[in-house]
Amino acid sequence: MTTYFVTGTDTDAGKTLVASGLLALAQRHGRTTLGLKPVASGCDSTPQGLRNIDALTLRAQSEPAPAYTTINPYAYAPAIAPHLAARRVGEAPTLDDLITATTAPLAEKRGLTLIEGAGGWRVPLNDTEDLAGLAVRLGLPVILVVGLKLGCLNHARLTAEAIRADGLPLAGWVGNLTDPGLSFNTAADADCYHDNLATLERTLNAPCLGIVPRLTADTPAMRAASAADHLALPGDE
Repeated sequence: MTTYFVTGTDTDAGKTLVASGLLALAQRHGRTTLGLKPVASGCDSTPQGLRNIDALTLRAQSEPAPAYTTINPYAYAPAIAPHLAARRVGEAPTLDDLITATTAPLAEKRGLTLIEGAGGWRVPLNDTEDLAGLAVRLGLPVILVVGLKLGCLNHARLTAEAIRADGLPLAGWVGNLTDPGLSFNTAADADCYHDNLATLERTLNAPCLGIVPRLTADTPAMRAASAADHLALPGDE
């Protein structure tokens, strides 16, 4: 399987960072790549239309790069839940719409294709459907990005349970250090951090594809390359 759905424990868990890093890593292995972000809110107005930084980051790691609207067919300006952002402009995309929008790019069967969700697993797409339903309809294995911070054990385990309850395999998980206040000043701090990772490894029952530390790279491309240094592709871990 070369197509995966990328979800996170919550908003800002680091889905785009991890997805772009995996795409960059696949390119190092000589694979063609494609990153899709079917629905995105928090988009900026540009002369070319609404553009989302996460979608642009995925496009930059897609080789060969398609048109922006292939990556992100449903773009909304407000930085709120996608179904609420869509409602503000009188839209309500459905899973059928997303299936239609992703059919052609998925048919290309690139070396690695990643479809990034929005927020966490249960983020609504509209009043009756969740965005996770796209992964279910396509039958995709899931990569879970765990934002490493206080509360992540509960969030990660619940998300893994929900993914499996929806009938999908958890292909792997990635820990992303998101908490700027997390301290390693003492041995006890470091021990607690590693104990948390051990708990995730024991309870998620899926391969760990890497642990991404806080990165200092300035640009999305540099961050993707740095993240790739800490990741393994599914099946290669």
